[in-house]
Amino acid sequence: MPKHIGIVACSAEGAALCYRTICAEAPAMMGENMHPEISMHTFPLADYMTPINAGNWAGVAELMARSAIKLAAIGAELVVCPDNTIHQAYSLAVPQSPIPWLNIAEEVARDAQARGFSRLAVLGTKILMRGPVYPEALEKYGISRLIPTPKDREKIDEIIFNELIRGELREESRRFFNRVIRKLKNHACDAAVLGCTELPLLVDPDDCPLPVLDSTRILARAALREALNTT
Repeated sequence: MPKHIGIVACSAEGAALCYRTICAEAPAMMGENMHPEISMHTFPLADYMTPINAGNWAGVAELMARSAIKLAAIGAELVVCPDNTIHQAYSLAVPQSPIPWLNIAEEVARDAQARGFSRLAVLGTKILMRGPVYPEALEKYGISRLIPTPKDREKIDEIIFNELIRGELREESRRFFNRVIRKLKNHACDAAVLGCTELPLLVDPDDCPLPVLDSTRILARAALREALNTT
């Protein structure tokens, strides 16, 4: 039997995209209208933002672990968290969890290596872009990374929190991301990490100056493979 997937959600749009991806792609592996059992739990985003803004990663980890415990109690056998920023608390949350987790940044790094990329443009919240989540994951695979300028990071963060987490998709914001990615391409980046799980809703791979690594869908596909025990 496929494993029961638990989703520890943080922001709604990214979590919903992760869930939809699992459901949409499972039938090709499992048969018409089939997907593994999936459960989701989330505390309000506001509950996360208080410890995040205070740099209290132990507090973030506690919320993540409490979600995992609730999911395990209803039968989940593995956990994914479709939120890149709070993976800064991943190493603190996992030891408190009764079930195993997949790490979003490590799944992205594996995908990047498999596709032959060597220098990634990392886009996400200010905390994510400046933090250790992707440097630590990419270093294991010998992949370098570059982040936008401070001014561009501020604008990206503003778009994420004022538009994307609310489900607002603006054409001018899409064009802005393309300009930022083009600048990073000019600094020898060969792919762009959409390291905010809402970014795939805005950035169009067919229009993007670089190939994209969609962290939301990469994580969803990894969860599906793990649930089915496939490689």
